[in-house]
Amino acid sequence: MNEWISLAQSAATAARTFATAAKDRVRAVVAPDGKPDSALADREQRLVHGFAWIATTAEALAATADWARRSEAAGRFGAIEALMLRIGFGEYLAQLIGGVPMSQNEFVRPHELGLADAAAALATDPAARRFLDDGNTAATRAAFAERLRDGERPDESLDDETLDMVRDQFRTFAAERIAPNAHAWHLADVLIPDAVVREMADLGVFGVCIDPAHGGLGLGKMAMCVVSEELSRGWICAGSLGTRSEIAGELIGAGGTPEQKAYWLPKLASGEVLPTAVFTEPDTGSDLASLRTRAVPADDGGWRIHGSKTWITHAARTDLMTLLVRTDAAKPGHAGLSMMLAAKTRQTPDAAFPDEGLEGGEIAVLGYRGMKEFVLSFDGFRVAADGLLGGVEGQGFRQLMRTFEGARIQTAARAIGVGWNAFDLALRYAAERRQFGRPLADFPRVSDKLALMVAELVMARELTYAAARHKDKGERCDIEAGMAKLLGARVAWSNADLAVQIHGGNGYALEYEASRVLCDARILNIFEGAAEIQAHVVGRGLIAGG
Repeated sequence: MNEWISLAQSAATAARTFATAAKDRVRAVVAPDGKPDSALADREQRLVHGFAWIATTAEALAATADWARRSEAAGRFGAIEALMLRIGFGEYLAQLIGGVPMSQNEFVRPHELGLADAAAALATDPAARRFLDDGNTAATRAAFAERLRDGERPDESLDDETLDMVRDQFRTFAAERIAPNAHAWHLADVLIPDAVVREMADLGVFGVCIDPAHGGLGLGKMAMCVVSEELSRGWICAGSLGTRSEIAGELIGAGGTPEQKAYWLPKLASGEVLPTAVFTEPDTGSDLASLRTRAVPADDGGWRIHGSKTWITHAARTDLMTLLVRTDAAKPGHAGLSMMLAAKTRQTPDAAFPDEGLEGGEIAVLGYRGMKEFVLSFDGFRVAADGLLGGVEGQGFRQLMRTFEGARIQTAARAIGVGWNAFDLALRYAAERRQFGRPLADFPRVSDKLALMVAELVMARELTYAAARHKDKGERCDIEAGMAKLLGARVAWSNADLAVQIHGGNGYALEYEASRVLCDARILNIFEGAAEIQAHVVGRGLIAGG
């Protein structure tokens, strides 16, 4: 076995030991009786969230060590892979010992958790010490950046001919049909053209995970990751078009009646029906237990919807709403929630929302413009009698929770794609732009940025793929999915910010694509559960898990 791979496996084990020490410290504070106390967890958010970031960093190291092992087993682990491994491990081990970034001005440091001794032990672990001394150095970063400039990239094969073919197919499609037009669409603030959406449907984007018995590809979450990553590398909005179909397909596939599955799933898979997820309300955000939009029985046997929803993506150009409502006002919290499959009319030239009882107002946004965001108002909007998902009331929250794992894994994959987009733009500009008679990429502070952008991307990608593998095995992976989204969103934002910095003043100009990628990357830390929500879920979940 390659020396660096052996060291990585040992260092990853040491990092996990450090994360376990962090868990023990935080559990003693917020779970004195063995079970997390909600009030204590809220009061000690910084400790809980800090532990979540420590655990996420440790798992990213473990996933990357596993990537290196698989790469070597397939004969693909070469010089660029070794450089990436050294840089990534050197950086993340140093973060664990010195301070893991939770945001731009929040770092969780070992002494806050009473982990000074554990950090010292990690720092003196022989494998970790080797990476700290010889991993993320000026020399390794320079060598790595030089190979990146020459067109080399760390191994990305998935050891699966079908998945590798899927990557190639969607990378080509995104490069030819999405990337050349994305900035113009962004500046014009228009939807991705219908013709491009139809091409995506023909490629199977909307049925990646839907059972072949219902017209889908049935390829699983790993394939979904690859598709989302490559489309988002062209433009996040292209990668996100499939998210709503993924959510609707999983909701119906797992919780629908046989009739609902037979009717909706083939239409979703083919792209004939485009869905939108309608969950968030103006005053509740992530607090779904406080949801107030209600569904009341109608005289004709159906339902009438009353209330408001906000931040509804791609709401106008859709035919189906997966709509979370309260069907039993007498039951507080989650118990009274139900999921509706609410058919609607797609926008027309004369009206964005032609249906009676449904109105919408567009929310102007910085980025993520290719599908548009809306506030929706329901005033007696009708849902058919067979629109209740599964035909049983009170199951809405449970049904929705089952989709969060897949949605967050996909969001992490979108983040990886955005991060690659930022790197692609930064590398091209750094190679072409000359200052003081030299390309920008010749300057160490620029090449350092490029090297770390890719090192972090590979580590976030492997953490995301690890979560997808759990999901494809049918294993619960809410913690792993939350970790993947946490790290992926941070890396995407960091890379986008670095791309703008490398562009200098031009990065701040609307005409340069880096300005768009910065705006697009910012949403990743907010939607599908803000970073703070994700950290709370991960931290509490790990503490509760024993």
